[in-house]
Amino acid sequence: MFRSANGHVPETSEPTPEAGSGGTSEEMAEFELVPGLSRAYLLHHRVCPLGFSESGALRVAVTEGTSEEALDDLGIAYLRVVETEAEDEATLGVLIERLVSGGEEEGVEIEPFDELDGDFAPDIRDLANQPPVVRYVNLIVREAHEAGASDIHLEQSRTAMQARVRIDGRLVASVDPPPGMGAAVVSRIKLLAELDIAERRRPQDGRIRVRTGKGDLDLRVSTVPTLHGESVVMRLLQRSLGPIDLAGLGMPRRIERPFRAVARKPHGMVLVTGPTGSGKTTTLYSALRLRDRESEKILTVEDPVEYELDDVAQVPVRRAAGLTFAAALRSLLRQDPDVMLIGEMRDEETAEIAIQAALTGHFVFSTLHTNDALGAIPRLRDLGVPSFLIAATVDGVLAQRLARRVCSTCSAPYTPRSPVLRARLERSGGDFRKGRGCDRCRGTGYRGRVGIFEWLAISDEMRESIGAEAPDVELEGIALAGGFRRLTLDGWTKIKTGQTTLEEVIRVTQT
Repeated sequence: MFRSANGHVPETSEPTPEAGSGGTSEEMAEFELVPGLSRAYLLHHRVCPLGFSESGALRVAVTEGTSEEALDDLGIAYLRVVETEAEDEATLGVLIERLVSGGEEEGVEIEPFDELDGDFAPDIRDLANQPPVVRYVNLIVREAHEAGASDIHLEQSRTAMQARVRIDGRLVASVDPPPGMGAAVVSRIKLLAELDIAERRRPQDGRIRVRTGKGDLDLRVSTVPTLHGESVVMRLLQRSLGPIDLAGLGMPRRIERPFRAVARKPHGMVLVTGPTGSGKTTTLYSALRLRDRESEKILTVEDPVEYELDDVAQVPVRRAAGLTFAAALRSLLRQDPDVMLIGEMRDEETAEIAIQAALTGHFVFSTLHTNDALGAIPRLRDLGVPSFLIAATVDGVLAQRLARRVCSTCSAPYTPRSPVLRARLERSGGDFRKGRGCDRCRGTGYRGRVGIFEWLAISDEMRESIGAEAPDVELEGIALAGGFRRLTLDGWTKIKTGQTTLEEVIRVTQT
């Protein structure tokens, strides 16, 4: 394809055509950038002059996202008609590096800042503050926030950096940085997070505070060295969590009522279980709102503090300073608390202190990593908690998952292919629905998430059996006889009411 910067061939002396491919290293060494064009300009606009064709046109490598203005600029700069050649972004980045380096070190890919020491820190800082880098970091954060993403992932491969965001629990592609700009983007993020930009051989953690039109946002930054560069993950956290009602989480009334009653008790313990990313912390924060924060002293120990709560003293774990869960809990018990939230019981010492707190007149909220509510009992035993203390302190266990919600914009009735499911649908009078895919849900058919729950109430009979170290199968029988219903039952309810799909419930419950 031929084009001109101003619609015609510029009037200039007859060019001398150069034979052969303009993309080889030898020709790149002979072909030079005109004054005013820089590596940063080429990377930002995703263009690379290659040389002149036999007809005298300027051959320019382009890729998706190349701007028309940049091609106009090149046509004017070289006083030539422009002939474009499509390349992928990785190849374009290599061509730019060869051109700006004069074609030296043929066959060796240039990877800026691959091995750094403190002497290069000023150069890194300058590059990280260049407008294209600043604009890209602002863009990726803004788009992730507007899309409702929970995390931003920047991963460096051998040829380029890839950007993905986690939306409703699933990673999806986002806007990749321009070729060759990956190291500068990482440095920019590390500068904002007040990390050591010259240290690329060990993991680092930091935070960035962002102000948006929708309120303040905290970015929890984690960097890890990998084979081809640093991997960066940014967790997006709202600094203030708006009021979330338990029903708004998707908790059914048959679970919400007993959960509320237990969460308001003067002393005891409630546990919330589930894998990472299942919404346990959000549920516990919602439960804290059930307490009287004006007349009660409420303390939390978290790793990290994900949301700021009014009238609640929140303590972040800092292992490097010796402030572990257990150490923080011992200190907080001397703060005259009424209610304590422990981010996670992950070791024997933490579990012991939490149990003692529940025994001595405090109410304790905490989380465990187990597959279901019944699994919390053997897990506490594994942490060294005696069975009689479990029976004396634990009042209830809530297990939960988060399933993607059917997009309300493109939701449509759906008839399952399975004869068994069709029969169940007819008997239940439900309404199976699926999303067709639209702009609002990015073509996925899902937008937002809904909780799936199971609630294990610790009855008197259950306490006796736990204290007597009854086997798990006996505890399950007692629970079922007392009205316990598994996660899949709540999942089925949300399927037949059109809130989510069978595939989602199977995915999050693995059944």
